[in-house]
Amino acid sequence: MNENIIALCDRIREASLSLHRYLRHGHLEKVYENGLAHRLVMQDLIVSQQHPLQVKDQDGTVLGEYLADLLVAQVLIVELKDCRALASEHTAQLLGYLRATRMEHGLLINFGSPRLEIRKFVLSEAI
Repeated sequence: MNENIIALCDRIREASLSLHRYLRHGHLEKVYENGLAHRLVMQDLIVSQQHPLQVKDQDGTVLGEYLADLLVAQVLIVELKDCRALASEHTAQLLGYLRATRMEHGLLINFGSPRLEIRKFVLSEAI
């Protein structure tokens, strides 16, 4: 599985770089979300946009719901940003999504700066 997730992240990085080269920065986040989803679907990946994530209490009570920008291949959450630079609250948001879903892997991608920013996060049970 580890090799598969690395290969999946590489494919998403390549698609993101290609999209950023084409569109550059300056568009709304939704444009980048639609563009990246389109490019990944063209690679035969299963992509869900605005995927609902439930946050539950210990007893299973639903406490709230988030919408992740992209869920790719049912194993990777991709959160997109359109800002000058990634900030700690963006990292906290993605880590919250990973905890809520009990998924291990996430990518945080910022299309808003002249240079594309991509950060990979792994949330293990030890954390």
